[in-house]
Amino acid sequence: MKTVASFFDNLMRKYTPDPFILALFLSAVVFGLGYTLTPSSMGNMLVYWGDGFWSLMPFTMQMAMVFVGGYILATTPIVSSLLKKVAKKISSPHQAVFVVSLISCAGCLVNWGFGLVIASLLCREIIKVVPQANFRLMVASAYGGFLLFHGGLSASIPLIVATPGNFSEALIGGLIPIQDTLLSPLNLFLSWTLLILMPTVNWYVSRSEGMQKTKYKITDEEDFIADPDEIEHRGPAEKLELSRSIGLIAGGIGLLYVGIKIAHGTFSLELNNVCFLLLFLALFLHKNIRVFLGAVNDAAKRVGPILLQFPFYAGITGILKGSNLASVIAQFFAKAATPETFDIISFYVAGFLTLFVPSGGGLWVIEAPIVIEAAKALGTSIPKACMAVAWGDAWTHMIQPFWALPVLAIAGLKLRDIMGYCVIMLLVSGVVISAAFLIF
Repeated sequence: MKTVASFFDNLMRKYTPDPFILALFLSAVVFGLGYTLTPSSMGNMLVYWGDGFWSLMPFTMQMAMVFVGGYILATTPIVSSLLKKVAKKISSPHQAVFVVSLISCAGCLVNWGFGLVIASLLCREIIKVVPQANFRLMVASAYGGFLLFHGGLSASIPLIVATPGNFSEALIGGLIPIQDTLLSPLNLFLSWTLLILMPTVNWYVSRSEGMQKTKYKITDEEDFIADPDEIEHRGPAEKLELSRSIGLIAGGIGLLYVGIKIAHGTFSLELNNVCFLLLFLALFLHKNIRVFLGAVNDAAKRVGPILLQFPFYAGITGILKGSNLASVIAQFFAKAATPETFDIISFYVAGFLTLFVPSGGGLWVIEAPIVIEAAKALGTSIPKACMAVAWGDAWTHMIQPFWALPVLAIAGLKLRDIMGYCVIMLLVSGVVISAAFLIF
């Protein structure tokens, strides 16, 4: 294992570019494939790219707010204190990797944004207590939990096909309840198996590599803590900024809204609600407005890569849809499928397309017509086909840096620092997921 880990780590650290360069490279690849494999002209391809460039602006804002909301919640005194307590319980570098991986996997099953942010911030706390721990492997493990998100409560594709009025309802001929997707024996097996397996694999990699030689210095973010005596000499404006009551009232109103929605049975963990809950819970828990705004500003400094790169992936999506390139690729593989191999082929095709469309919802828009019609023609299970696409989407995110950006921003690392370990998680999980779709 040490040889394998060292090989991929050295290879990826040497040849993995910045995620923005990778986004530009993928744009060029899709541009070339679209021109070669479809009737579209060069001018058409450019129009598809430009028209799609800003198509994900609402989604971009949602992703930025998930990151900001998760960050400012994790820096509240109560959550920060909890992370510090967990970090102090860590007794060895290898245990550190296992715990981070387990928390990330479990957290992403509940909500991927919360899981990634909490695990990333836990890495920062642990490295202060256990400086011998492999920080790069810990951060990779924090991102590795994302592998499980499509088997959990924030899984986009299973939630889409269960939502009345969704675009694929007519194609399917009805809705698919989560009992047939998220609660299916296949999905429960994969979720529980990977929840145990991935922390174990990362622990084993940590043991094989030994102690970390490079030291990473992590400093605490500075909070503004006002002296009560000094407040008396401040003006009304500053007193408002340092008042605890304003945050309690404003945050409380937001939480009351959530409570009413829950009581009426209309609250769900969709992105807007997650962003709302994170924001107002953080506002309620922070010491005062000035500290709250300081946390927001600190989070905003780290969100730049998300804001920059999402439009480029939206442009890629525009090419795939406008030129019909995604359908050409998917149909090519679908024609080669049999009832026995359809699900595993759907899994691999989804994994390949995710490299260019790193969004489960966006991927389903492209694949749904092809996958559903092929499943009907072959007489195979449509719910299982949906989960094949979902797990394929989650699988290759291990080598697609799109969703690693928030984790890297919090940890202060570069993509090349974690990619070698992510390749190992990709390979191990790929074997398990493939076997599951062949067996179930």
